[in-house]
Amino acid sequence: MNKNIVLVINCGSSSLKFSLIDPKTTEELVSGIGERLLSNDAVIKFKANGTKQTFDLPAPFDHQTAVAALVDYLQQNNLQQDVIAVGHRIVHGGEKYSQPILINSDVKQTIKELSKLAPLHNPVNLIGVEAAERAFAGLPQVAVFDTAFHQTMPEKAFLYGIPYVLYKDHGIRSYGFHGTSHYYVSNQAAQMLGKKINNTSVIAAHLGNGCSVTAVKDGKSVDCSMGFTPLAGVMMGTRSGDIDPGIIFHLVDQLNYSVEQVSAMLNKESGLLGVSQMSNDCRTIEQAIFDSNDPQATLAMDIFSYRIAKSIASLTASLTNLDALVFTGGIGENSAYVREQVVASLKLLNIVIDDAKNQEICFGKSGNIAQASSTPCLVIPTNEELVIAEQSYQLLQEGK
Repeated sequence: MNKNIVLVINCGSSSLKFSLIDPKTTEELVSGIGERLLSNDAVIKFKANGTKQTFDLPAPFDHQTAVAALVDYLQQNNLQQDVIAVGHRIVHGGEKYSQPILINSDVKQTIKELSKLAPLHNPVNLIGVEAAERAFAGLPQVAVFDTAFHQTMPEKAFLYGIPYVLYKDHGIRSYGFHGTSHYYVSNQAAQMLGKKINNTSVIAAHLGNGCSVTAVKDGKSVDCSMGFTPLAGVMMGTRSGDIDPGIIFHLVDQLNYSVEQVSAMLNKESGLLGVSQMSNDCRTIEQAIFDSNDPQATLAMDIFSYRIAKSIASLTASLTNLDALVFTGGIGENSAYVREQVVASLKLLNIVIDDAKNQEICFGKSGNIAQASSTPCLVIPTNEELVIAEQSYQLLQEGK
């Protein structure tokens, strides 16, 4: 095997996702996840050549243990010697990083300092970096930032209507997230449309437990629904999305909520879960609608779909033409119901669903689900891991 393999790591608070990818062929050799880390039920799952395996992790059940199990797996399958770099998903790069970068002590320190902007993500991303450094000593470690793609947004899009000094002194602005996903699907959309990316304008809706909508003009992000944090924008699985800021003052001053309670509610108890009162999982809520026309489930999906459509329509203000609307992410790729509900509110954009195509194009399929006379509406499975692998490999080639 040629030595072109990049190990991609995406570290969460209690999980560690990984993929072994050949960026030259785009082939994924191995993928998997360490789950329920830091608990006695910690396991690691591998998928290779269509075969799945699950192993219990030994004490201390942490991220380093998961990486050690991954190293053992690679060694047993004669794969470790072909790994040339480790690419890491880092959520927040602030204004400091608009491109992937080789990780060194200074970069790690900056990622740590940026934890104040992403306290739930950057610290655990660093845990993954340091675990990989110990396990793969001597290999280049590359940081690829979720926020990097959005660094092309103009000031009128990323600044808030608050005192300017808060931006200059404290970096309070919109950063946007899901950047690797939006980058990937916008490039794929250009190929599907037979256009060059630098002459293509799309709006991409990344819909999963976290959701964001991005306007991409000539291959560059020009606006995004997410903002200073991933809490902003459209309604999500457990996150509220945009609300009147005055609600927070009312909760604290009139209803005696603590700041911690407000944060927990907006991040973990709102969105589809909060409105439906049953689940943050779109599939569960849809099933309740299909089975019994449950009114609370219907209300949750109505709000969810309308707010996504509203965001899509508002982002057209940043474009001069719209070549396509793109759906991606777990919900965007697989929920024909949500796509139909969203597009039903976008008739002014001349987007009309073809019902048969909408039902057919799910579960890994890609294609145009719009009628022939409509603005194209594309479903494109995202591949953030491939983007991280390709950008890590490209960075190494540029350094030679």
